[in-house]
Amino acid sequence: MKETIVVLVVVDLIIALLLYFLGAEHWLVNSQVAFISSSLVMLGSMQSYKNMVKQRLVGATSLSAQDERDTLDKLEDPYDLFDDEPKKENEEEKTLVEVVKEERANLKKNRRSIVQTTKDAKASFSFYRLGAYGVLILGFFYLNSNHFLKLMPYLIFLTLPTIVIVVMLMKQSDEN
Repeated sequence: MKETIVVLVVVDLIIALLLYFLGAEHWLVNSQVAFISSSLVMLGSMQSYKNMVKQRLVGATSLSAQDERDTLDKLEDPYDLFDDEPKKENEEEKTLVEVVKEERANLKKNRRSIVQTTKDAKASFSFYRLGAYGVLILGFFYLNSNHFLKLMPYLIFLTLPTIVIVVMLMKQSDEN
């Protein structure tokens, strides 16, 4: 993450110096507001998801002893249709009505509660992301109210941190 921040700062400095020497005042202001706010959103998102994954990993170690099916098996076969164990010979075939009733009971049992949903939404409402989006919105309103806003440079430099971070992540994954 530190390497990504350094690369973002270097790219921002190069852009700022280039636009300053070219004398493009509106482009310089738009680039700085868009690039910094977009970088904060990306870094805030990465940090909040990193924290969420760490919390899930800590919670998953205690749950793994209780769970007889692994996560991959649950994803590939959520209704346990392809069971590895053969059926017992004395087990009789169930009618369609019984199967439907069992599946409805399983669906009701697997419904997500409000607590589970809020645990998943925790990364969306983290302080890092909300603060970064606040900076993004305030920057946009600042540019618009002072008549500095030019959409073309703003949108270009809004997408640039995303491209830089994706390239950095791809480079890190190739090294590992």
